[in-house]
Amino acid sequence: MQNGPQGPIAVNVYNNANKIFNLRKGLPVGAVTWGAGSIGVASTSTLLKDFRALITGTDDGWKLNPNDYSVQDVAEKLKRFVYDEHYQPRFQGDVGKPEIGFIVAGYSSNAANAEEYRIDIQNDGNCVGPSSVRKEEECGITWSGQPEALNRLILGLSAMVPEVLKSELNLDDERLRGLMRAMVPRLQAPLISPAMPLQDAIDLAEFLADVAVKWSRFMPGAQSVGGPVEVAAISKHEGFRWIKRKYYFKREINPTEENGERK
Repeated sequence: MQNGPQGPIAVNVYNNANKIFNLRKGLPVGAVTWGAGSIGVASTSTLLKDFRALITGTDDGWKLNPNDYSVQDVAEKLKRFVYDEHYQPRFQGDVGKPEIGFIVAGYSSNAANAEEYRIDIQNDGNCVGPSSVRKEEECGITWSGQPEALNRLILGLSAMVPEVLKSELNLDDERLRGLMRAMVPRLQAPLISPAMPLQDAIDLAEFLADVAVKWSRFMPGAQSVGGPVEVAAISKHEGFRWIKRKYYFKREINPTEENGERK
């Protein structure tokens, strides 16, 4: 990204950026990111790995106790590391700051259900979150970045619908909100359920990623969604596991760690 007269503009589109991260090896907690791929000269991937080193280390202000931690605490630490310590110092005073988002998800120690927390760094420089995405007993699908394709597929309508309804029907904001609240539950596709097996959830994630990639490919403009698709699964007992992962080096010449993960 570079700043133009109207704010950030895309200079290059790279297809090999890492967007999924195991935040603490050996624990069922990970993150996914979207938006700008760097803060200054540091890529988001490098920053997330720096963060992993911090919470794995011995610094009392950062370290994570693997026997007593919460997903919320991990999300709050990530916000402090990325936003407070890197984003704000780098972009303070800039016009048209880059947008970056994160979902931190997984299982807190001794928790029965998974949790999700969302962090949104907006182009005005403010940060919203970490905010809980849904109640622990609920399940659902979360997407962001370039959401239009999945908005139409899952919600049954485009993000432009409120604007069109407001202008064509001359609706005030209260009436428009009420209409949208009525429409979305009726149009939304029930693609997921609490009893869905993990493999089916993985298949669904790959399908949705493919829809977003193909949409971006055929829509006018730069293809901002593409490249090899990475998939990871987090389960209570098996923890964080890669399902599909892209490598920029030859697997056969790089040794694995004792647990079988690539270094």
